[in-house]
Amino acid sequence: MEHWTTPLWGLLPPRQRQGEVVAILRKQCDDNALILGRHRVVVPNAFVIELLPEIHRKLTAHAVPMGPHLVNEVHRYAAEQGYTFAGRVVVDLCPAAGGTTVRFRVHSRIAPATRRARPTDARSKR
Repeated sequence: MEHWTTPLWGLLPPRQRQGEVVAILRKQCDDNALILGRHRVVVPNAFVIELLPEIHRKLTAHAVPMGPHLVNEVHRYAAEQGYTFAGRVVVDLCPAAGGTTVRFRVHSRIAPATRRARPTDARSKR
């Protein structure tokens, strides 16, 4: 995966390369950690990275999406730190509103796991 995504990082301006993006995702985890117990620290699992519209277009035009690579990086860091997640980890890339962002922005939140709908049991409806 890293072999395929490395060329995509070249589309970002030099100061916004992979290392900086991953470092900011890690910082979001550290800064927004929620301590629930002695061995239970929950960190954000929903991330949105706002990019300049032209950079967003270039990144999304490629066949290899960046999101899964960044999700793997977040999972790896969480495992190293002993963090847990409230739900599935998602990293979305979106264009910045108004196109005025000079640098990318990262927003994060703790999003609870969604329950899958159970198939209804015909016998329970009687």
